[in-house]
Amino acid sequence: MRTIVGIDLGGSAVKAVVVGEDGTLVGEANEPFVDRDMEWARAVAGIIARFEARHGTAAAVGVSAPGLAARSGRAIAHLPGRLDGLEGLDWTTYLGRPSVVPVLNDAHAALLGEAWMGAARGLSDVAMLTLGTGVGGAAIVDGRLLKGNLGRAGHLGHMTVDFNGPLDDVGTPGSIELEIGNKTVRDRSAGRFLATRDLVAAHLAGDAEATRLWLRSVKALAACIASIANVLDPEAVIVGGGIAKAGAALFDPLEQHLAEFEWRPAGASLRLVPPQLGDVAGAYGSAWNALKSLG
Repeated sequence: MRTIVGIDLGGSAVKAVVVGEDGTLVGEANEPFVDRDMEWARAVAGIIARFEARHGTAAAVGVSAPGLAARSGRAIAHLPGRLDGLEGLDWTTYLGRPSVVPVLNDAHAALLGEAWMGAARGLSDVAMLTLGTGVGGAAIVDGRLLKGNLGRAGHLGHMTVDFNGPLDDVGTPGSIELEIGNKTVRDRSAGRFLATRDLVAAHLAGDAEATRLWLRSVKALAACIASIANVLDPEAVIVGGGIAKAGAALFDPLEQHLAEFEWRPAGASLRLVPPQLGDVAGAYGSAWNALKSLG
């Protein structure tokens, strides 16, 4: 059986899997790095070398990373401000592979991984939101990953839920990323909370102000998901990321607000589901993309 290596390059660690053609997990790795002097690129090459020393030469390698993938599918074309050297890096050339190393945006890869071996398996219309430092997203429509003209499609975290709100990292006013992302919890709470988990803990302990702040964020998320339903009409929305670990504190009020906001023709409603692959979803998606490239 041929093996495939999937690489998911994050902001501080490389997550990787080696799988069979049927998706069976053969091995995995998670290697942190410091973002300097392209240490991340050397970490990727080292993981692949160790995989192949243990499991034999891989039939294909795929990579995912933050940013917009190039039209050629061989590099990340746009990622300002971090991972210096990633923009324009041709991974096929860098890794010296005999076959093309296809490259994906990391959120796109995560949804493809869930569609191959996780929560989106068997679904032809599905969206994904990852709630963490920011809010990532991706969508599959009519069985195909939605990429759009420039590769921006699926950046659901930059959907506006308050047009009078401040501008986010890409210039979108009042995006859902600003409303619920961990990166803004200090500002949203006037310095009281440094992390969303602390805000949620205070909410569960009966802190009235924490409850107000948290339920505002959840209500904004419900409005965002209702808008996604109107635009994409998915069967399900996968809601994951670190903030989703709040469990019932998130999903109970989210379901209640969604029942208010969602257009439900003939009573039909979308499903909110948790991811199944966890931190290696992007690596699985990269592996699937590499397998597909073999023809």
